[in-house]
Amino acid sequence: MPSIPSVKGTAPFGDYGTWYRVTGDLHCGLPPVVVLHGGPGSTHDYLLSMTALADAGWPVVHYDQLGNGGSTRLPDKGTDFWTVRLFRDELDNLLGHLGIRDDYVLFGQSWGGMLAASHAGDRPAGLRGLVIANSPASMPLWLQEMKVLREQLPPDVQATLLRHEAAGTTDTEEYFAAMRVFYDRHVCRVLPWPRDYLATFMEINDDPTVYHAMNGPNEFHVIGSLKDWSVEDVLPKINVPTLLLSGRYDEATPATVQPYFDGIAKARWEIFENSSHMPHLEEPEKFISVLSEFLREIKKTEN
Repeated sequence: MPSIPSVKGTAPFGDYGTWYRVTGDLHCGLPPVVVLHGGPGSTHDYLLSMTALADAGWPVVHYDQLGNGGSTRLPDKGTDFWTVRLFRDELDNLLGHLGIRDDYVLFGQSWGGMLAASHAGDRPAGLRGLVIANSPASMPLWLQEMKVLREQLPPDVQATLLRHEAAGTTDTEEYFAAMRVFYDRHVCRVLPWPRDYLATFMEINDDPTVYHAMNGPNEFHVIGSLKDWSVEDVLPKINVPTLLLSGRYDEATPATVQPYFDGIAKARWEIFENSSHMPHLEEPEKFISVLSEFLREIKKTEN
């Protein structure tokens, strides 16, 4: 963790509140990096290592999206409440609250990458650069690739998953054990799981409202409201330098990332050879090096 102090607060968002954490000086002259976590319904915890960027002068903004972590929790809200537009509006509100709408970089991981791309497609004037990490461009494409990855699991694991999914018993210990086989291959290959990732995982288990409504019971059994969502149509509208990140063993397979590379004019793509879905935890030194280089390029282009 960096030696730079962090400031925490809550941004009013209608009747609710968005918890945030700022590491570094937002008005130091460098665009802050705003971190959009995955899920939906995850928390910022598993991406805390990105505060290391602050040691090089880049302010970092983490926040918990509405419904989990330190933000307002709404366990009684139904599927109709949890929409992409809600989280788009929350992001816009936070940028305004922090006074950084005129100068910022977005980093979106997994679902956060799709959310960031959706935001960037509107060509906001203050957006300087975009990082889309371990993110599919299309949920139908994601589901197609999940089938491929599942079929590579041991036959007994596949059978256990299918049996519980058909019976609606995805909350059992047996299903969890089978699910872990997939997660240990394609989500986080560091064992035991790092503390920051475990913290986020437990937060989702503690309040799965958003995750279950929009995604489903886990990463590869997507039956929520996002199952048909895609950002492919907005990609040609994105006009800022864009860095795509993925892992060689990532559940976000090359096929799910390819539309970003094809659709965004100023995109380049870095694949982490020893990582799955979380290169920031699996190859942390290389991750910070690649990200820092991209940020320096953005600053150089502006000058």
